[in-house]
Amino acid sequence: MMKQLFSSCLLLVLGTSTLHAQTTPKLWYDKPATQWVEALPLGNGRIGAMVFGGVEQELIQLNESTLWSGGPVKKGVNPQAATYLPAIREALLNQEDYAKADELTKKLQGFYTESYLPLSDLMIKQHLPTGAPTNYYRDLGIANALATTRFTQGGVTFKRELFTSAPANVLVIRLSADKARQLSLDVATQSKLRIQKATQGANELVINGKAPARVDPNYYNPKGRQPVVYDDTTGCNGMRFQYRIKAVAKDGSVKTDTAGIHIDKASEVILYVTAATSFNGFDKCPDKDGKDEKKLAASYMAKATAQPYPTLLNAHQADYRRYFDRCTFSVRDTLASNPSTSLPSDDRLKAYSTGRYDPSLETLYFQYGRYLLISSSRPDGPPANLQGIWNKELRAPWSSNYTININTEMNYWPAEVTNLSEMHTALLDWIPNLATTGHVTAQEYYNAKGWVAHHNSDIWGLSNAVGDRGDGDPVWANWPMGGNWLCQHLWEHYQFTGDKKFLAEQAYPIMKQAALFSIDWLVPDKNGKLVTAPSTTPENKFFDANGKQQGVSVGTTMDMSIIWDLFTNLIEASTVLNQDKAFRDQLIAKRSQLLPLQIGKQGQLLEWNQEFRETDPHHRHVSHLFGLHPGRQITTQTPALFAAARKTLELRGDEGTGWSKGWKINWWARLQDGNHAYSLIRQLMQYVNTTGTQMSRGGGTYPNFFDAHPPFQIDGNFAGTAGMAEMLLQSHLDKIHLLPAVPDAWSEGRVTGLKARGGFEVSMNWKKSTLTGATLKSLTGGDLALLTKVPVRIQGSKQTAVKTDEGYVLRLKTEKGKVYTVLAN
Repeated sequence: MMKQLFSSCLLLVLGTSTLHAQTTPKLWYDKPATQWVEALPLGNGRIGAMVFGGVEQELIQLNESTLWSGGPVKKGVNPQAATYLPAIREALLNQEDYAKADELTKKLQGFYTESYLPLSDLMIKQHLPTGAPTNYYRDLGIANALATTRFTQGGVTFKRELFTSAPANVLVIRLSADKARQLSLDVATQSKLRIQKATQGANELVINGKAPARVDPNYYNPKGRQPVVYDDTTGCNGMRFQYRIKAVAKDGSVKTDTAGIHIDKASEVILYVTAATSFNGFDKCPDKDGKDEKKLAASYMAKATAQPYPTLLNAHQADYRRYFDRCTFSVRDTLASNPSTSLPSDDRLKAYSTGRYDPSLETLYFQYGRYLLISSSRPDGPPANLQGIWNKELRAPWSSNYTININTEMNYWPAEVTNLSEMHTALLDWIPNLATTGHVTAQEYYNAKGWVAHHNSDIWGLSNAVGDRGDGDPVWANWPMGGNWLCQHLWEHYQFTGDKKFLAEQAYPIMKQAALFSIDWLVPDKNGKLVTAPSTTPENKFFDANGKQQGVSVGTTMDMSIIWDLFTNLIEASTVLNQDKAFRDQLIAKRSQLLPLQIGKQGQLLEWNQEFRETDPHHRHVSHLFGLHPGRQITTQTPALFAAARKTLELRGDEGTGWSKGWKINWWARLQDGNHAYSLIRQLMQYVNTTGTQMSRGGGTYPNFFDAHPPFQIDGNFAGTAGMAEMLLQSHLDKIHLLPAVPDAWSEGRVTGLKARGGFEVSMNWKKSTLTGATLKSLTGGDLALLTKVPVRIQGSKQTAVKTDEGYVLRLKTEKGKVYTVLAN
């Protein structure tokens, strides 16, 4: 019955162009890339490649996800730090001397993070027939993770196909022509790092290299200091790496020297590229205690080249599609013939930016976010960083690190809800490393129990406040809530999967240790409420009584909301596991003493513990709305705070950088205002010229659909995808809410394979913005509460929805593995 329902609905809700866009989503262009943000990204969680699609010379910029500067976090960096804490709290709680507190808080800082590094540039110079190229075409298949470049020159059609295989850990480049023996080319490499080249046989180039021991952030340039240092006499030298390029040609000849690989008059060429580093864990020196990167790279190459090209391609696509195909999203295109779908993707984005109607471009953007997550974050690898796994700079923007005051968390918002839980594990498995260093930081810097992490981290799990022991502004450097926020991801993974073993063995112990730090960190204010001190709100400032800008204060709303969230999640986790009742009771008591959220004179949610005047009322961060999203403290069940959150967003405005707009989509979705959320989607997808490299309030999307902070940050892509899902499905309260914020522009559509908390997989059809049918698969069994705007019933059951003030609520006890069909009356 449901199969028939979905089949008939598919014909009703999908126009021809939209159906094509859903089944074969891709980015395509009619010219090569000239800028990095025009190139197309490939990735398997380890190897990243940016493909430019040049005609005579192809450029492929390479990364390896574990290639970072530095080594394990150093201890004893700032041994006097904890001695300043009493004076800071005295200045804040008793004197309200914010300037003094700011200056003293700088004394709590350690070193900056290390930097994510570029691996290499791979250049393929083709010797082509005379004449100008015609019929140029390049694309990135979102559904099959395959990039293609094709053009005709001198009567010969040339083609390149590229993919990064996760099963084989190899980048594969297949070059072909429609006439025999037309492929003559040179393959060369260059790197911003120290490398040595060697040959192996007639057809393989081997490059060995060394990463720096330290790379300073691109924004930190004190006079007299070398920003890139290769030899560290006081600690651990940088990691080693190797990458290999092997050519297998049909017909023709292949020769190799240290300048590169030279191929003459071949009919087909397959290039295999593998890479490995000596990274051996966050706590081991990658130089003296590192893995054998040469052995690893050689083994990858041997495994890959032992398989025929079709076998490699099929294994790659089977691996990729088992994740990607789980979730689909289509919106009916109400234009019978939409000319936008025939445009190259950059021109299509430009047309969309002028206001053109193009719903399949929005669903393409949704799926592109899922593509990027699958490509940049895989189990047993490091988490996706600020740029996923794609970076071309030696000193990347913000070190391309883990910025955990929003950006890293935002990277994983779409993971569970869009059915990519496995991609989440890269972050979940990194958090214990951070907790290990964070335990040392809690002791050394604060004399506190548990563990703590601040604003920035890296592959080594750096957890201290950055700033090079006094050079960082506390408004961003000294923010000790990063670990607490990351703990939410541990709880969310359990909520979506129902994995009690994960909850008991991995999540709960780490969450508890973070709570122990928070209990030590909280102090009573003059009214006896528990507050954090020192406290900042990333990355906004206020004017003090003397009209001076300040960043350090007491009990900021974001601090209090994150701690409330951590305590609440732990209380529920303890109940689920039926353990630790004494600690649960302590958390309940502490939570009741937290400084409550407060509403200001304009009806807005206050950002600080009192109503200060903001230095930037339209600041890109709106961190004090954490309780609305991704938290659950501010909901329809707290109507005064819910209204205050809305007022806050109205006052702050829609402007902001790319990730900021992405977060606002999610907030407006939680406010159940689909049309406002949709207006922000259109803003997020505004075309940004490739020369727009400076940070601004604009945000937007580059020609290759990377998020423009600017410059590029991948978090905006992920937040956009998550926000669209949040508009269609919410489950953060005690019910699964279907279509809570569907906008008028998506009046007819279909989504399959979304995930809801409680362990449910959800598919839906709707028409005139109203649910017409749905299926829910219970993955774990248990109680289901379904919230809809129309009366619904379960097929084959007498149970029907009951009308309430919220809408129609249907309750059902489900069986594990059973699919339930929801029919709209």
